[in-house]
Amino acid sequence: MHEYNPSSWWGQCLVWGMFSWHDLGPSIRVEQCLNSTTYLSIVADQVHPIMLMAYPNGDGFFQQDNVPCHGAHIVQEWFQEHEGDFTLLRWPQQSPDLNPIEHLWDEVKRAIRQLVPQPSNLTELDSTIHQAWCQIPRITFQHLMESMPKRIAAVLKAKSGPTKY
Repeated sequence: MHEYNPSSWWGQCLVWGMFSWHDLGPSIRVEQCLNSTTYLSIVADQVHPIMLMAYPNGDGFFQQDNVPCHGAHIVQEWFQEHEGDFTLLRWPQQSPDLNPIEHLWDEVKRAIRQLVPQPSNLTELDSTIHQAWCQIPRITFQHLMESMPKRIAAVLKAKSGPTKY
């Protein structure tokens, strides 16, 4: 889950998204608070079918950023039940330097900030976020995936301190 919040009243619009080397996944507006039940429905209804289609041999990896709902018992239990379908990467808590999707959300924010006029309500904002998400060039998310070994090395070198990422 990632929140797009360019101004205080737009904080109502929460958007969850995913991507891989091959393609962008969906951007999903989260209508309510992202709790373990809501997150589990996204994983079961969106992530799982995409992973099965993209990685039919079960050799795909899924990374989440460990917000509290990701670690909930019902979510972890679901991942255990589906462990043959793909691998859930173990991921350090609060590791923004390692999470490449944050850079995609920055792309979305930049695109929206350049619009004239700006979205004037949540419906327009939701549509604008979706359009900006879909227009992210493939090369952008492929470069992010390629940068992962360097990101990991930088975090290890910095002993979990700040990095340029």
